[in-house]
Amino acid sequence: MHLDKIIYWFFLVVFAYCAGSVGYLLLLSLSGRLFSRKRLDRLPPDARKRRIAVLVPAYKEDGIILSTARNLLQQDYPADQYRVYILADSFQPETIEALRALPLTVLEVAFEKSTKTKSLNEAFRRITESWDIALICDADNMLAPDFLQRINAAFGAGARAVQGCRVAKNLDTSFAVLDACSEAVNNHIFRKGTYALGLSSAVIGSGMAFEYDRVRRILGEISAVGGFDKILQLAVVGEGVRIHYLEDALVFDEKVDNPHAFEQQRKRWVSSQFIYLRRFFGPAFLKLFRGNLSYFNLAVANNLVLPRAFLFALLPLLTIAGFFISLDWGLAGAGLIFLYGCALLLGIPRSMFNRNLGIAVLRLPKAIAIMVGTIFHIRKSNKTFIHTVHTKTEVSNSLFKEPAKK
Repeated sequence: MHLDKIIYWFFLVVFAYCAGSVGYLLLLSLSGRLFSRKRLDRLPPDARKRRIAVLVPAYKEDGIILSTARNLLQQDYPADQYRVYILADSFQPETIEALRALPLTVLEVAFEKSTKTKSLNEAFRRITESWDIALICDADNMLAPDFLQRINAAFGAGARAVQGCRVAKNLDTSFAVLDACSEAVNNHIFRKGTYALGLSSAVIGSGMAFEYDRVRRILGEISAVGGFDKILQLAVVGEGVRIHYLEDALVFDEKVDNPHAFEQQRKRWVSSQFIYLRRFFGPAFLKLFRGNLSYFNLAVANNLVLPRAFLFALLPLLTIAGFFISLDWGLAGAGLIFLYGCALLLGIPRSMFNRNLGIAVLRLPKAIAIMVGTIFHIRKSNKTFIHTVHTKTEVSNSLFKEPAKK
């Protein structure tokens, strides 16, 4: 075969893969705008108050854990019906002492190699009280005051697993704004869009709630270093449970504010995406043949689609190459860029289109370069616990109301 034919067929394969990724993202993005499902997050408060255990795995988070703990204790929910458990790994003695002065439970944990999964499993082993719901949060998360009310109402309507809407805790740097936009697009496409089609929402690692006994049992069989939430969601959906998305149940999450933190975080995400695609590819097709489309979507489609930063880098190159082949292929590449832009823009809230976003876009090339660079560290990141340092002790996002303080 001549070299020009090899290049042409290689171009076709790459173009088809990119087109499939763009088409998938556009479908979900349009679904999030055009279709609607029963909104379990807008139900009136349920008279029955289920017992909720709020589990917070925290590793060396001395700087923020007290502010997080105080926020979690401010829920508009009966104090005797929920309990905050701080899973304190490698904390300073004075931090432990300050936490114990609050009306919550501190469970000190220690491991040779720390992971969120280990902390959660140790907590489930040591908690002896009976609970209906387990809510898993990160150490930097703050909840809107009505979060538990919305969770409780959703479970009252029949939900057995829910994912809250994670939004930016801070918008203080360009990288934080970019991270917040990425979060918003993920919410719109992989949660709202998927849910609008009648499938299970993807979880995001925090602000997610499950039946207590179910998640305790499932996590007991998981030993993942990174991306434990991807395994957890597949196990839940594999049992025929739909994960509901609560768009108005807000959980505030600290956004990375510098290139190094951005790189560390994305390294972990890209690693889990490709590794779990390979691990669950076969089982996903078995589930699909048995009618479990949600499992296949989460295990294969979500992970097979190219990361957005990769598409940002690849689509322009593909378009340029297309023009060298023919005008039609070049225009087809330009069309993909347009459709990809539409898919992303549909997922960004109108309130975020401001001067700060314009400034942040100037940092986009650097963010894309960082993301593409993570491909060389996939194997290492899945074997090593990557800790992101958090520093924000309050919500500084003017686009959302700050959780009320007592």
